[in-house]
Amino acid sequence: MNHKKVLRILALLLATEVAAVASGPKIVSVERIWDRGEHNAFTDLIRFRDRWWCTFREAHDHGGSIGQVRVIVSDDGQQWTSAALLARVGIDLRDPKLSVTPAGQLMLIMGGSAYDEKDAYETRSPQVAFSRDGRQWTQPEKLLAEDHWLWRVTWHKGKGYSVSKLGSGRDPRRIMLYSTPDGTHWDWVTEFRGLPDWPNEATIRFAEDDEMVILLRRNKTAWIGTSAPPYREWKWTDTGHRIGGPNFIRLPNGSMWATGRRYEQQHTTILARMTRDSYQPVLTLPSGGDCSYAGMVWHDGLLWISYYSSHEGKTSIYLAKIKLE
Repeated sequence: MNHKKVLRILALLLATEVAAVASGPKIVSVERIWDRGEHNAFTDLIRFRDRWWCTFREAHDHGGSIGQVRVIVSDDGQQWTSAALLARVGIDLRDPKLSVTPAGQLMLIMGGSAYDEKDAYETRSPQVAFSRDGRQWTQPEKLLAEDHWLWRVTWHKGKGYSVSKLGSGRDPRRIMLYSTPDGTHWDWVTEFRGLPDWPNEATIRFAEDDEMVILLRRNKTAWIGTSAPPYREWKWTDTGHRIGGPNFIRLPNGSMWATGRRYEQQHTTILARMTRDSYQPVLTLPSGGDCSYAGMVWHDGLLWISYYSSHEGKTSIYLAKIKLE
């Protein structure tokens, strides 16, 4: 092969690599939007009545302290004010997730943990609250049996779906799929039997053909599950990546994008391309240490991501806008 031909091939490879980088996701902006709590963490984000609503837990630390759930609101995604603070005496409210019910109410699903006098975990139960305006909320009430944890609710054709983990670190872990018509009454759909390595946090989305897709955290690498109605027979694929706080979104063009905490030498919050059987990290958000647990909304041609991070010292809430290819 002559010298000129080698140079042309190298130039073509370089141009291809540059084009791939140029067409990848890019950060448009990242802003810290809340840091008033001592420890601000575990976010979610939603559009409701033409406003932005973000929720997260405020507490003394990551775990073992009594947390409250803050809801903040913004007209433009830049100026944020507190809309509500939800609390239960003696209960650590954790991991709040927002959705809109078929009745048009905002719904908050949360974990509610109880600790002993030495701040050691005793038990937990899912909690739910509702609001018509995002400011006045019902008192959080318990769902399901003790020791369940419904993590995120996704609505599809009039029904809400959520995955619950049952069993603490002292017991064998079980994980189940539930559905609800209203967020208060829940029906068992199936149990995911035989999933190893302590499966726990999970996000559900739906394809156009009603296929359910789940991104499931485990103590080792996360799995992607797929199932057709009635969602009792499942196929699972190992992503090859450890993921904390898994979330993903399906865009109008059918593509899927995921977020989560990446576990490497340094913990970071990442954006990944996702399919029914693959997960490819492509972008790292400004983050580090105690971080991740993102909310995701597609709006006006941008991917809006709320997340928390301690890379600037104090554990704070951030909002990123991402331009996709």
